[in-house]
Amino acid sequence: MSTLDLSDMDGVGTAGRGVLRRFLARPPAVAALAVLGVFVLLAIIQPFALASPTRIEARNKFAAPSLAHPFGTDELGRDLLSRVAQAGQLSLGFAAGATAVAMVLGVAWGILAAARPGWLDEVLMRVAEAALAIPTLLFALVFVAAFGSGILAMTIVAGLLMSPLTARITRSAVLAELKAEYVHGLAAVGASRLRILFAEVLPNAVPALLAQASLNVATSLMLEATLSFVGLGIQPPDASWGTLLKVGYDRLYESVWYPLMPALLIIAAIAALNTVGDQLQRTLRSSFRSGR
Repeated sequence: MSTLDLSDMDGVGTAGRGVLRRFLARPPAVAALAVLGVFVLLAIIQPFALASPTRIEARNKFAAPSLAHPFGTDELGRDLLSRVAQAGQLSLGFAAGATAVAMVLGVAWGILAAARPGWLDEVLMRVAEAALAIPTLLFALVFVAAFGSGILAMTIVAGLLMSPLTARITRSAVLAELKAEYVHGLAAVGASRLRILFAEVLPNAVPALLAQASLNVATSLMLEATLSFVGLGIQPPDASWGTLLKVGYDRLYESVWYPLMPALLIIAAIAALNTVGDQLQRTLRSSFRSGR
């Protein structure tokens, strides 16, 4: 009796890496990653290379951007670039943590639904659709009011709110892979369902999951900035991009630079993350049309 030669499938696990290579060949994707890299670098080097965010210069408050203070200064004369970079540590850390929660829960949710077609799949997807029917911001306001605005609580809440959409994306990506010929071949030679799902299908679904992860980070940043702007997010003495935007908005008539700088960083970060997600999706579509 003839058997299927598994060596024919050696290239299956590299499909995801091939998609990533084509993604990195796209100039908009590289530009977006460069912008995000600058923000991450600023947050990392702030304690070592930038001015102290707590140094007060009472005679230099609300200063316009200059060589000494590229983003200007705040109401106490503190360097706004350093404050924005320090706030980026909290904002980006919050977004990364919330995205990690969403991806862990959402990927497990989606894989379970895709692996168990039938009543379990129906129940899991109907729950996801019911959760998605309610605006994320409304859910966030309710949960933050109930559990508080601590960083850990907000991170978990944001992750929970993004997990239903992540689950739907995961389910779609996994179902698409389960229809591929290599899955039928592996099943024919006796590979277990778990091995097929986690050793072959999931790695090939990574590009789609990365696209969703980038959108989750953007959603987290927007959610944190919105909650902080209305006073329900990060509370002083901690500072995030959202809290700086709120304080700067209250001082708008004294310095237009104060709210403008954190606002521009939020907009640029979200635009870059959306570009990353969009370019990954475009790459996936072109890869499927060309047969990978």
